[in-house]
Amino acid sequence: MKRYAKRILIWSLVSVLIYGAIVAGLIVFGTAKPPDVATAITKPFADIDTQALPELLRYKARDGVLLSYREYPASSNKVAVLLHGSAGSGIDMHPLALALQAKGITVLVPDIRGHGANRPHGDISYVGQLDDDLVDLVNLKKPEFPNSSWTILGFSSGAAFVLRFAAETPAGTLADRYVLVSPYLRYDATSVRQAEPGSKPTQSWAAVSLGRIVGLSMLGQWGVHHWDGLPVLAFPVPANIDDATKVYSWRLTKNFGADDDYLGDMRRAGRPMTVLVGGSDELLDAEKLKTEFQSQRPDVPVSIVPGMGHSDMVTRAVAIRAIVAAFN
Repeated sequence: MKRYAKRILIWSLVSVLIYGAIVAGLIVFGTAKPPDVATAITKPFADIDTQALPELLRYKARDGVLLSYREYPASSNKVAVLLHGSAGSGIDMHPLALALQAKGITVLVPDIRGHGANRPHGDISYVGQLDDDLVDLVNLKKPEFPNSSWTILGFSSGAAFVLRFAAETPAGTLADRYVLVSPYLRYDATSVRQAEPGSKPTQSWAAVSLGRIVGLSMLGQWGVHHWDGLPVLAFPVPANIDDATKVYSWRLTKNFGADDDYLGDMRRAGRPMTVLVGGSDELLDAEKLKTEFQSQRPDVPVSIVPGMGHSDMVTRAVAIRAIVAAFN
C-alpha cells in the first residue's frame, strides 16, 4: 500500500514538473516578432494638426495615480467623453473633439491608463482597472456640469471597451448614451475583415504571442497571475512616436475590449447606442458589422460612411461630420 502511494506521489510530482515545463516553454518562447508598420492605419493620426491641442490635465484615480486627460470646454448642457483606440492616445481624438466643441459640446479626452502621457506604457495593475478609471473620471467631473446629458464615445478597441462598459451594472448607467466608432469587437468577430481565398492577407493590427497567451491562461486556471504583466500583443506603430503604445500586457489585453460574449454585451447595454463605421475599413467588414448588431439589437442604428477607412473615421472631415450629426 505504501509502495502504491509512493508511486502516485512520484507520478504526481512528475506531472506537475512536465506541466510546469510546458507552461514555462509557452511563456518564454511563444512570442511573436514585431509587425511591420501599418501605414494606412497610423498615418492619419501622424498627420493630425496639434496646434490647438489643449493643455494636459490630471485627475486622481482611486489608486492615487494621477491620470492624464484634456478638456475642450463649451457652453451647452452636453458632455462627451472620447476614448481612443488600442496603441493610441487622446491626441488621436483631437479633430473629433474640436468638431464637437464647435457644436457646443464639452469634450473630455482621457489617455487610457498605459497609454499616451500615462507611464509606463502597455500595462495595468488588474483586469477591470480601466473600468474603474473611467468611472472615477466621470464621477469627478459630473458635479461641474449639473443637469447635463453625457455621451461616452469609443473608437476601435476603445469602442469595444465602451460596449462592454455600457453593458455593466451599475457602471453603464453613468452615461445617457453611447457611440461606437469603428468597433473592433474581437479578433474572431465575424465583422473582422478576412482575406478572400487566393488574395493577399488583409491588414493585421497586432502580432499575437499566442503561445504566451496559452501559457498565461493555463496559469490563470490555477489562480496564478504573477506574470500577467508580460507583453502578448505587439502593434504596427512607428517606433519614433513617443505617445504610441508598442505592446500590451496580458491583463491590459483582457481589459481593453469587449467580453468574449460580445453579442451578450450588445443585448445587455441598457442605454441608447449608435454605431458608425467606414465603408472602406481596412480591418472591419462594415456590412457584417451592421448584421452583427442588427441580429442582437435592431434598435441600434449602424451608419456606414462610404469611402472611409478605419482611422479616417476620427480624422477626416466627412466622417467627423457624420459622427457630430449623431449627437443631434
